Amino acid sequence: MEETQKPKKNRSKIIRVLLYLAHRFDLEEGKEDELETIEYISKNVEFKGANLWILIFAILVASVGLNVNSTAVIIGAMLISPLMGPIMGIGLAAGINDFELLKRSFRNLSVAVFISILTSTLYFLVTPISDAQSELLARTEPTVWDVLIALFGGLAGIVAGSRKEKSNAIPGVAIATALMPPLCTAGYGIATGNLYYFFGAFYLFFINSVFISLSTYLIVRFMGYPKKHFLDSKREKRVQTYITLFTLMTVIPSIYLAYGIVKQSIWDQQAKKFVKTEMKFPKTQILNAEFAYDTDNRKIEVSLIGEPISDDEIEILKTKIIDFGLAETDLIINQSGSSTDMRVLRNDILKDLYERNEALIQTKDERIALLEKELAQDAEIRTLSTEMAEEAKINHPTLSKFSLGRSIFSDLDSKNSDTLIAAYASFKSRPSSAEIQKLRQWLKIRTKADTVALILD
Repeated sequence: MEETQKPKKNRSKIIRVLLYLAHRFDLEEGKEDELETIEYISKNVEFKGANLWILIFAILVASVGLNVNSTAVIIGAMLISPLMGPIMGIGLAAGINDFELLKRSFRNLSVAVFISILTSTLYFLVTPISDAQSELLARTEPTVWDVLIALFGGLAGIVAGSRKEKSNAIPGVAIATALMPPLCTAGYGIATGNLYYFFGAFYLFFINSVFISLSTYLIVRFMGYPKKHFLDSKREKRVQTYITLFTLMTVIPSIYLAYGIVKQSIWDQQAKKFVKTEMKFPKTQILNAEFAYDTDNRKIEVSLIGEPISDDEIEILKTKIIDFGLAETDLIINQSGSSTDMRVLRNDILKDLYERNEALIQTKDERIALLEKELAQDAEIRTLSTEMAEEAKINHPTLSKFSLGRSIFSDLDSKNSDTLIAAYASFKSRPSSAEIQKLRQWLKIRTKADTVALILD
């Protein structure tokens, strides 16, 4: 009897746990009215007036951030950016069969993209800093992580947008998915005539936008948002057909592109692993390793220095490359040819180290000389302070305390700093103005300084 009751107890525990988890993950709790959410997202689709000016200013801020390689400035620009509106609008429209909202979202997104690229292009045409910094280069080629960030970030954005209490998730999604920097980088590509940067950055923006829209569409359908109905059933069917075709034309290519990004990321990882683990030789070193991935041509080019490796070893490496999942990958090995090259390289390195150390030593010598000068001046002031204290007591019998030193005074208006001699004097009774003036004149003559700061207590 007890044995038959145990499975029942276990089943009831599992059911309770499942009910508890279902309650915890219930999206209906705290959900905003669906029509209110649709109206909220639809309002953020438009790009005109203040919204358009905010976009332009945000693009300029992001362009400056990329130009000076400031991550904080770029994040601030992404917080300002209103780009998320039409992207989420496209996903919402596809989910509720609202063809008018879909057209409006797509039209406004096109305007925003055009204005953004135009603004960033104009900025990079006039800026004196033309070098591509690391923050800018990071937006020239999408990776598999960008795809995942866009997908999960989009899911977080639409779930937060459907709540009664709006959180900071949508600005966070704009930061995480990095919609603005790729557009700024595309403008940089046009301004510098570098089409590789332009297409790479625009490709990254396209991938991010599609997967944010796709995640919005999935949540809208999952939460059962009401679809738009038409009085004319034929028109409704036609609109559904248009939206379905649009969705397929957008999603299928993007999934294919994302699959290509994943394949390339895996290939890059395996190629680097192959070079690291298999290309270790006792008397040969790797100078450089380059990895080139293309759908038609994939190659690993390694430059070696030291004793040449034999043709048999090269053939073994070409065989092992298949074990790493790198089939149809060409292995190109460039060898220096002899140990003489190693000696030449070692001499060049030693020469470079010597030149750097010589410059470093010279800099240190200058710093030591400056510090020695400072210490000598301080020692001179300390000696002078002792001498002058005795003389000052003779000239001013009511003087009780006296000190002399060098101090740094900062002018808060001009932001300039200067080193001055400062004297501190304390009297038993308050001295007259004539006595103070006499003390000031004596300090200038005795210290041979144009200006002496006098502090009275």
